Amino acid sequence: MKYVVYILYSEELDRFYVGHTGDAMEERLRKHLSNHSGFTATAKDWILKYSEEYLSKKEAYARELAIKRKKSKKFIQNLINSVG
Repeated sequence: MKYVVYILYSEELDRFYVGHTGDAMEERLRKHLSNHSGFTATAKDWILKYSEEYLSKKEAYARELAIKRKKSKKFIQNLINSVG
């Protein structure tokens, strides 16, 4: 099974969201856009801007936390720009 670290962006909020999943990315995005509680429920325009694949959940979660620890919008934008 593969795991994905992903970054979503909401133009409405001008915010990024970093997460990881073992689900298909299309399904995970659908869940973020559905009616639910949580941070991503505050907007309905989330789009996938970046993703990385990992072989284990442990690796994916560690990478998610490493990105979040940066607490830097510029770092995230540089990651996104690095893949063109």
